Amino acid sequence: MTARVVVQTENFNVAEVLDSLREGDLRVGALCSFVGTVRDTRMLSGLASDEVVSMELEHYPGMTESSIEAMIDAAHQRFDFYQARVIHRVGVLKPSDQIVLVAVASAHRGESFKACEFLMDYLKTQAPFWKKEETPTGAKWVDARVSDDDALARWGIQAPNA
Repeated sequence: MTARVVVQTENFNVAEVLDSLREGDLRVGALCSFVGTVRDTRMLSGLASDEVVSMELEHYPGMTESSIEAMIDAAHQRFDFYQARVIHRVGVLKPSDQIVLVAVASAHRGESFKACEFLMDYLKTQAPFWKKEETPTGAKWVDARVSDDDALARWGIQAPNA
């Protein structure tokens, strides 16, 4: 079985991950995926500001994977899907590089869409990653966003950092 959660420095191939989710499982009628990429501008209060030269992501190995595994388990309690995969990159990334992939396989599209969105909302606020953006004026840590906490709250989960 392929790991449900992978944290890595290398890029990932979305098509290969989606193929692995449905391989040999004729029950799968829907695949939903989300790919997050590095923007070329720093976002402050919903508005673009400084140019982003690169983004560095850090994590605690083992703790991060366990946290995301628990998120997938929580999604399984809410939604009817067969499998999910989360791949998150760490290290130094450049604008347009892929950062994260969340992919869900289910019988029907509605459950895949909801589970994928739930997992991404959960990841944005609860996964133990730290992001630092390098701009022409220096490096800046990325703060938690109220909009991310609000997205998680609509699922009935209060973010501890809210």
